[in-house]
Amino acid sequence: MPEYTFELNGEDVTIEAPSDVGLLYVLRDMLGITGPKYGCGVGVCRACTCHLNGKEIQTCITPVEDVDHKKVTTIEGLAEEDGTLHPLQQAWIDYDVAQCGYCQAGQIMTAAAMLKKNGGKVDDDDIDEMQNVCRCGTYFRIRQAIKSVSR
Repeated sequence: MPEYTFELNGEDVTIEAPSDVGLLYVLRDMLGITGPKYGCGVGVCRACTCHLNGKEIQTCITPVEDVDHKKVTTIEGLAEEDGTLHPLQQAWIDYDVAQCGYCQAGQIMTAAAMLKKNGGKVDDDDIDEMQNVCRCGTYFRIRQAIKSVSR
């Protein structure tokens, strides 16, 4: 079986897996990372969103071979090394965003990538481009939290 080495939340990991297995399954089933969730399995709901070299990806449709010798960040690795929450994580708490919480890691990771891409500033049009699905319907609070970090 092929072997893949990549940086996961700041630490190097090496795993053996079939080349076409989705990164989501490697993260959850082999490495015990539970933040990214399985939702649709086709990259639409975005509950599995993480970062690959700082850019948003959907791990359910990203084969593990695509992350070899790259940097993967999950919601577990978004906070600072000293435990200080990422500003978006803190905003999620401050604005009481989560209800069931299933989609929240993906929402935060999408927003973090968007803020990084846009130099820390976003507006309503940028937020409207987010395609993450939230069955609880906390979109208004999600928008408030993102905007609070963008200020």
